[in-house]
Amino acid sequence: MKSLYQFIVKPKNNRYNNEKKIGDKTLIVNTNIEDHKFISKKAIVVSTPAAFKTDIKVGDEIYIHHNIFRRWYDQKGKERNSSTYFKDDLYFCSLDQIYMYNLKSHLNYCFVKPVKSINCFNTAKEKEHFGILKYSNSSLERVGLKPGALVVFTPNSEFEFVIEGERLYCMKSNDIAITHEYEGNEKEYNPSWAKGS
Repeated sequence: MKSLYQFIVKPKNNRYNNEKKIGDKTLIVNTNIEDHKFISKKAIVVSTPAAFKTDIKVGDEIYIHHNIFRRWYDQKGKERNSSTYFKDDLYFCSLDQIYMYNLKSHLNYCFVKPVKSINCFNTAKEKEHFGILKYSNSSLERVGLKPGALVVFTPNSEFEFVIEGERLYCMKSNDIAITHEYEGNEKEYNPSWAKGS
């Protein structure tokens, strides 16, 4: 079973990531199917496209766009699958909807770790639009931006992911606006809820 131009994927665990284990109890943190924050972004590749070769292989774990597994309600209130639904918990996924595979950034995507805010006059826990490059890509590395670089990114360019227990922002290479020298007081910010994901 192969699609001509698209990958066929299945959720790694479930379509939604809205349960938290607290001791021996399970807490459901969200019941709204349309909220993108609780849709799983982890998938397993079932089939690769027939029309082109790719480094992504069958069985690889990938991080994808949240709309792949999303459900929604139509005008009559009937629950529907996304347009990417194929059959039996299988979904189509285009090449540009894959952000990471095997913990490597895909295409021109990169991942940035938020930086903790040290401004005592601000209640925000992280420094807005600042981050530490966690997963780079070939286009950023060509200009000298490697993991560990302190960067500033453009507003509203980031998508939130939890990868290996760390909260990261995914964005495109051209959303990295400038790089900074470290002042020495920068600390990565990872909320406690991300560590348990």
